Amino acid sequence: MPVKPTLVSVLKDPAVAPLFIARATSATGNGFGRVALAWGALHLGYGPGGLSLVLACQALPQLLLVLVGGLIGDRVRRQYVLVGADALAAATWTMLAVCFTGRSVSPAVVAPLAVLTGVATAMFTPVAEGIVTDLVHHERRFAANALLRQSTSTGLIIGLALSGMVVAAVGPATGAALNAASFAASAALLTRLRIPGRDRAAGSLVSELRDGWREFTGRPWLWVLSLQYTAVTAASAAYVGVIGPLYVAAGNGGSRAWGIMAGCQSLGMVLAGGPAARLRPARPILVAVLMTAPAATPMLLMGLGASWTVLAVVMLTAGMCQTTFGVLWSSAVQDDVPAEAMSRVASWDLLGALALAPLGLLVAGPIASAVGVERAAAGAALLILGATSAAVMSPHVRRFRPDSQNDQGPAETVEALPASRRPRTRRPAN
Repeated sequence: MPVKPTLVSVLKDPAVAPLFIARATSATGNGFGRVALAWGALHLGYGPGGLSLVLACQALPQLLLVLVGGLIGDRVRRQYVLVGADALAAATWTMLAVCFTGRSVSPAVVAPLAVLTGVATAMFTPVAEGIVTDLVHHERRFAANALLRQSTSTGLIIGLALSGMVVAAVGPATGAALNAASFAASAALLTRLRIPGRDRAAGSLVSELRDGWREFTGRPWLWVLSLQYTAVTAASAAYVGVIGPLYVAAGNGGSRAWGIMAGCQSLGMVLAGGPAARLRPARPILVAVLMTAPAATPMLLMGLGASWTVLAVVMLTAGMCQTTFGVLWSSAVQDDVPAEAMSRVASWDLLGALALAPLGLLVAGPIASAVGVERAAAGAALLILGATSAAVMSPHVRRFRPDSQNDQGPAETVEALPASRRPRTRRPAN
């Protein structure tokens, strides 16, 4: 009987350990980068509008280029794309660190660098979803996805727990530099992956993009979930990127408090990893949709003027639900979508999910200035709750049940290298 994968067994296996360690390493740096970018913009005197502009510039390429990342990930070796994206991120965050050492750097300099960080993310994210199918047998992907999210959440919580103190003590430049170092280390680790090459797509980029769209739209549960998550990510981006930092900066704890709050959310993500790996709901997508609703709780409480300590507690719960959602979503997509189209379908899904995130970031600052931070937070919460309620009403969401077609992969254990792909018989989409 196959042995259930554990984090220890994964880390001992040279075939997949570099992926887990690299993701955890870059996630640690992202904890520093998340705080450093927001406080770096405020350090340079940009104000709410300037902060929204910088963060929107970071988010916009993720929306515009995520389809390109998916196309590339299904046409060339995914490992190369991941290494290149991390190398670009390392170089860009190094330049941001230099910018944050001064006090008179124009947004015209910082905004393009924020764009480049978004480009790196757009290349990395859909390919990272696809590479799991290259390494892990479908029966173990649920546990592997949970372990992967647990390891990255652990890295993120370490970065966030330290970021507030580091930024407050020595400034945002150090936080940005640590993020750059983490991406450089991640790129080096990913070069050690050993993944057999796949047959390159014979069609044009346009035809491949069209095929990915057909795979995506042929699964109503997937595009309904993507539409719902569009509202969730828009509200969450506004809260995490603009509203939350503005709230704590206005005499509610400052950067240290925000680092602890974000760290609590990541702690919740870590704590949920084990239970999420064992969760086997009969209707996984319905449960996944419901798991997004608690993200509105800290926003509602912020709208009521809650202290940062109360917000930290509810953000821990929201983090637990976020991990559960991610494991259910990733496992459903990886089991229901053909492996050769995985990155393209993931990119279409991400495009929908990210569609309004730049707008949320762009308008959050002006809205907070016009109506107040508390009312802006409450509005973000209502957006999440409304979208979640609408998604639950969809019969495609309520009726979806898993039925894996990606039943090829490492034959014995999660540690084994994948065999060459055999032709698959595609079943009708749900």
